[in-house]
This record gives sequence, structure tokens and C-alpha cells, in this order.
Amino acid sequence: MAVIWWIIVGLIAGWATGKIMRGSGFGTLVDIIVGIAGAIIGGWIMSALGFAARGGMIYTILVAIGGAILLTWIVRLISGNRTSGTGGLRRAA
Repeated sequence: MAVIWWIIVGLIAGWATGKIMRGSGFGTLVDIIVGIAGAIIGGWIMSALGFAARGGMIYTILVAIGGAILLTWIVRLISGNRTSGTGGLRRAA
């Protein structure tokens, strides 16, 4: 059951990251993997900052999205795939 939960959170986080970050997405499977990796990274960062890991579904998804955005930004920084001077974030319309 935990694996299904990680896939669902990864799917949501990967989809949201694709919508938030400028540029083309990585594809459905890689977006899920980025979302899962983002959940792990975000969870590690939050625990290092002293935040409790008990926040429910919304907290988990928001932490996963934050971690996935950070991971995507780092990958783009290393690969040189920069889309704008805003650090990859979309501007409000």
C-alpha cells in the first residue's frame, strides 16, 4: 500500500512541477520519478529544518512538490537547460 501512496504523491508532485516550471516536461514516467525523488528530498530537507513529518496528505504533497521543483531546478542548472532569468519559475499572467 505504501508503494501505491508514493506513486500517487509522485504523480501529483511531478505533474504540478511540470506546470510550475517553465519548459517542456520530462514525460509521464520521469515526472513520476522526479515527484517521488522530490518527496524524498523535500522530506529530508524538512526534517533537517526540524519540521515534523506528520502533516497529512496535503503537507506530503506540498513537500514533494517543493522537493521536485528543487530537483528540477538543479538538473536544469547542471544540464544548462535554462529557459529564462527567473530561475525557471513561471511569471504570473
